[in-house]
Amino acid sequence: MEEKRLEKWIEMTERTLLAGVKLQSINHGEPIQVDVLPEGWELLGAGNYAGVFVHRDAQDIAVKVYAPGREGWEAEREVYRRLGNHPAYSTCYHASKSNDLEYLMLRRLEGKTLYKCVLEGVIIEDRIIAEIDAALDYAREQGLFPHDVHGKNVMVSSDDRGLVVDVSDFLKEEPCMMWDDLKKAYNRIYMPFLSKHSMPVPEWVMNGVRKGYRWVRSSSR
Repeated sequence: MEEKRLEKWIEMTERTLLAGVKLQSINHGEPIQVDVLPEGWELLGAGNYAGVFVHRDAQDIAVKVYAPGREGWEAEREVYRRLGNHPAYSTCYHASKSNDLEYLMLRRLEGKTLYKCVLEGVIIEDRIIAEIDAALDYAREQGLFPHDVHGKNVMVSSDDRGLVVDVSDFLKEEPCMMWDDLKKAYNRIYMPFLSKHSMPVPEWVMNGVRKGYRWVRSSSR
């Protein structure tokens, strides 16, 4: 990003978003809650650690703000430092603290998650899976440990490329089988039955699959 524009949006973010937003983590196992959102800003999504915001005049910049008392900002900043500039990942333009809030200023990734593609009946080509695989291999080469990679954290971009959206847990060294399990489901279920025809899958079916997967994984520990 051009330096003057970056400086402008750092100042704008700290003066408006960080000074006015009110967010809290009520339950550490549930998404954070945003109680007050300053004018001009939109909530893109809320996770267990942080909320992601975009300003109406800078749609290509996403600002991830950590809820007070939640850990992870320093780790995610380090993950982006190691990843550098890679087309399958966002880029961290700036990381700082303001008004007692920790935040990351990121290149916004746009597209549809694999989860949403299945819901809407959008065909997921095997090339997309291979591109995400290659991106995860790249992360490992940088000394990272891809973790929590599932259908809501990987995406088909608006220009039809595989993207990895959430890297916040890539410093966790314990094994994570989510991506391997997703690939098995893709090869054994999606490719034979859904890859040739555009057929939306009801959300209640997807929720049932998700709950069943969690039960199987938890009982196998």
